[in-house]
Amino acid sequence: MSVWDALVGQDPLVAVLRAAVDEAARGDSAPDRPAAAMSHAWLVTGPPGSGRSTMARAFAAALQCERGGCGECRACRTVLAGTHPDVTVVDTDVLSVGVEEARDLALRAALAPAGGRWQVVIVEDADRLTESAANALLKSIEEPAAHTIWVLCAPSPDPQHVPTTIVSRCRPLVLRTPPTAAVAEHLASREAVPASVAAFAARASQGHIGLARALALDEFARRRRQVVLRIPAELRDLGTAMASAANLADAARDAAAERSEPMDARELAALEAIHGAAGERALTSAAPARKELERSQRLRSKRMVLDALDRALVDLATFYRDLLVLQLGAEVSLVNEESRTGLERFARDTQPEHALAAIDAIFATREALVGQVAPQLALESLLVSLAGLIAA
Repeated sequence: MSVWDALVGQDPLVAVLRAAVDEAARGDSAPDRPAAAMSHAWLVTGPPGSGRSTMARAFAAALQCERGGCGECRACRTVLAGTHPDVTVVDTDVLSVGVEEARDLALRAALAPAGGRWQVVIVEDADRLTESAANALLKSIEEPAAHTIWVLCAPSPDPQHVPTTIVSRCRPLVLRTPPTAAVAEHLASREAVPASVAAFAARASQGHIGLARALALDEFARRRRQVVLRIPAELRDLGTAMASAANLADAARDAAAERSEPMDARELAALEAIHGAAGERALTSAAPARKELERSQRLRSKRMVLDALDRALVDLATFYRDLLVLQLGAEVSLVNEESRTGLERFARDTQPEHALAAIDAIFATREALVGQVAPQLALESLLVSLAGLIAA
């Protein structure tokens, strides 16, 4: 099974990267020769769930593989497992990537490959680079070592996400949202889920591969989504709006804790193993490291809470999107087909302008959360406004 098989609905871009890998293997990509396909720096952009990090890792594996990404050799397996010595992956869950980490990456990128064919540096969240961090990476990306390749990932090449100076020095790869049918087929073949469940997960995720996999395999993920979709029907007044906001915030914190607590425990155990658990001197030396670890874990937890809230708001927006589809009689599929009966009843009791206003309010709240507005206040404001639309 090739490393490229994990990419869904991105065949044209896979062809580009295969050509680059072939060119690199022939040696045509050496710095003193013009390269038709290969580049020393790539910027992979696309909507959430389109497979940016999957594509970056597959590309890194194919570059290290003597067979161009067979998926079976030691090079492929170690790259995909995150243990290859010549592939560095920054997959931060914190709010930003700072200058110190960027400087460490630049130093890493300057090293010759220890045992592989290339030194590959993947930054999965290039949109979280601070301005100073981007400046620290600029020279390394512009003038990399002979066998170094940078792969940066971001939602879009917009200057709001990635500094123009970085974008201009990278070859762009723009992923599309995978078609629903392709996602369903992927789930059915790779995850062995029933066709009906695969179809539901593909439709509900709107092409987000990671979310589709979670919905297909995790009953709790499906339940959390249903709780969000029931909110519009439960909004009647100020009290229900405030209660729904509190429930959404609690659910986001629970979802974040479910992911972060096992990671926190492993990191703390590793720290204690490094510094030792006995002796006053060991405890004293571990204190600053533990304090820094706790700070990093708090930032990661905050990021995960915001990510969970954003996903819930996207799911909530699909309710009003489907509502608008029914109200206007548009001939397009519903995202929440399994909720058609309730949606039709809701559509009869509201007007299209209500659905449009609700969608606008939801996306304004998503932007507010990115802007560091207190999540509880943002949710309360949103749901009170949604309740007001229904009452109107």
